[in-house]
Amino acid sequence: MSRSEALSFCRICMGSCGMVVTLDEERRLVDIRADREDPQTLGFACFKGLRAVEAHYSANRVLRPLKRMPDGAFAEIGIEQALDEIAERLAAIRKAHGPEAIAGYKGGGGFFTSSAVTLLIEWLQALGSPKAYSSATIDQSAKMVTAGRIGLWPPGKPTIAQCEVLMLLGTNPLVSQNPPFDVRNPVKRMKEAKARGMKLIVIDPRRTETAQFADLLIQPLPGEDVSVLAAILHIILANGWEDREFCEANVADLETLRTAVAPFTPAYAAARADVKAKDLVEAARLFAASGLNGIAGSSTGPDMGPFSNLAAHLIEAINVVCGRFLRAGDPVPNPGAILPRYPRRAQAIPAPRWWDHGPKSRIDGSGMLAEEMMTGVLADEILTPGEGQVRALIVHGGNPASSVPDQRKIVRALRSLDLLVCIEPTMSVTAELADYILPPYMQYERPDLPFWLYEYMIYQDEAYTRYTPAVAAPPEGAALVHDHEIFWGLAKRLGIPLTWRGVPLDMETSPSVDDMLAIAAKDAPVSLDEIKRHPRGLIVDGEPQYVEPAEPGWTGRFTVMPDDVRAELDAARREGEQNEDGRFFYRLAVRRLRETFNSVGRDLPTTRKRVPYNRAYMNPDDLAVLSIGAGDEVEISSARGSVVAVAESDATLRRRVVTLAHGFGGLPDAASNRGYYQDGVSTNLLLDDERRETINAMPQMTGIRIALRRAGRVKVSHQRPSS
Repeated sequence: MSRSEALSFCRICMGSCGMVVTLDEERRLVDIRADREDPQTLGFACFKGLRAVEAHYSANRVLRPLKRMPDGAFAEIGIEQALDEIAERLAAIRKAHGPEAIAGYKGGGGFFTSSAVTLLIEWLQALGSPKAYSSATIDQSAKMVTAGRIGLWPPGKPTIAQCEVLMLLGTNPLVSQNPPFDVRNPVKRMKEAKARGMKLIVIDPRRTETAQFADLLIQPLPGEDVSVLAAILHIILANGWEDREFCEANVADLETLRTAVAPFTPAYAAARADVKAKDLVEAARLFAASGLNGIAGSSTGPDMGPFSNLAAHLIEAINVVCGRFLRAGDPVPNPGAILPRYPRRAQAIPAPRWWDHGPKSRIDGSGMLAEEMMTGVLADEILTPGEGQVRALIVHGGNPASSVPDQRKIVRALRSLDLLVCIEPTMSVTAELADYILPPYMQYERPDLPFWLYEYMIYQDEAYTRYTPAVAAPPEGAALVHDHEIFWGLAKRLGIPLTWRGVPLDMETSPSVDDMLAIAAKDAPVSLDEIKRHPRGLIVDGEPQYVEPAEPGWTGRFTVMPDDVRAELDAARREGEQNEDGRFFYRLAVRRLRETFNSVGRDLPTTRKRVPYNRAYMNPDDLAVLSIGAGDEVEISSARGSVVAVAESDATLRRRVVTLAHGFGGLPDAASNRGYYQDGVSTNLLLDDERRETINAMPQMTGIRIALRRAGRVKVSHQRPSS
């Protein structure tokens, strides 16, 4: 049997790792490997990306559209009939209850499909509904809130290649391939950065893979990010280590910040976070007073913890007071490959507070970020009767039944909908609840561009992009549909015009994937046809761009301590000084696994062999105190609920911490739930959605106070598989 090879790239995460795929004579995937000649990812591919052959031919893959029948079973249905029926039901809901009764939710599958990444929002807008939700607002939306409250600096920050010092909080980019580090082969780029002398400060409860490269590691209790960050600001300002010239020109309220963080002395923060005061001083000195340029950044740790908006704000305040931005005359290293280029002036744009304008949630008054409403209130928007109640939900490549806190509540909400449609390639726990499942082409079966939506936020120093054709044929007998064709087909049936990136679509003839990609790349300095001519991608040339001076007479300033941030800081301090509930001595923390990306790929045979369920990792000394052995079942309880998981010893964790990965577990209390030893357990059973941040309604998803005890093997749902 003849075989051939083709170049492509992975679309599971922002890394976009270059791949070489091997195909048989029928264009079926038979093998995949990292492309050693890829100019960006330099021969790297992670465990998840190398499982693509399994993913494409998984027994859990949905290959033909499915409709739920009256008895609850699924039956195959043609795509045209499915779209006809869905459109008819949507039209009836819209007529009876108004457009706001129709909502959408986008997850990773939607984000990493470049030909349709914003189409759910534009489709809803065409319907007249603002109710677009996504995984972004239960992930790191604190960063958008921070930009809205502190202000913007159009030129941006130095790239990782320019950093002489880097402070990372609650992030493990060597596993997650996630900004604020360079996502292109992060291990190699970390080694290169260290070899050229970059200093690394890591603040994380665990000695992570990233922390193994740290010059200074601080391991606070989860949930104490605010204390640590406020103390670092206190130390910087108390010692005069701020960039005074930059602050005088660009900061409106430095003295207000100085006063606000004054109570957060090193001794106070050390006691709160259970760290050494001298380490906090050293972190501040190394970052702010060593003469090194660089940035501070975070990921899901602070952004999912208590007072997450405040924690993100304090991180950015550290960058602001230290002046860690590109300046007039500096080259703009990555002015954009797909997104439009624009003049970058060295001036602070005052806090825009986008959420103060536009539609508001009827539940809590929260507004919108990046044209989305807040996922933290989605369950209530569905369950709460009245005008504007959500009755239909289109899920684009997401798994809210697994990802949204208080799992029983969100599952109850999804079950109550009049219509639930999932655009999803596998039978996820959300798809199990759907009325219709519309299976899209998977990544190597469709043309694509790398993830461009957050292009300006990716810390790389080149305006690089690439194109991949569809290199593999779908499995035999499959009846798949491209993501954009679903939204276009529904819009046509509903009689509404549809635009894509501001360009009206022809509503008589469905655009191709390449048509959609050409529109996505309409602002690029080169055409899609030119991008196609470079199989391993290209640096998009154009006029070199440099940071321009501020406009004459510009008066815009950063606001590092506005009134609402000050109120949150005071509240965080008061809460920390209250007596803790003695029942909940331990803290639950976020943990990334090499083998899965949230719930993606969890059911693949090779993944299940390595990670059949999510273990509860603990420091060995804590295990000894509790008389728990590795392999024993441990009951983990929060104020919301309890779960049982297998304990695992992990000396990289500090004491009083348990890490249990998100993205596991079946539907709670459902016949399809195969039990812990088959599916793992959902951490969201321990979380509630009642304590939510203002502005973005972000629930607390890490730093949860928990109790632990050794559990007996008594629950049938947790029965070990027979040997």
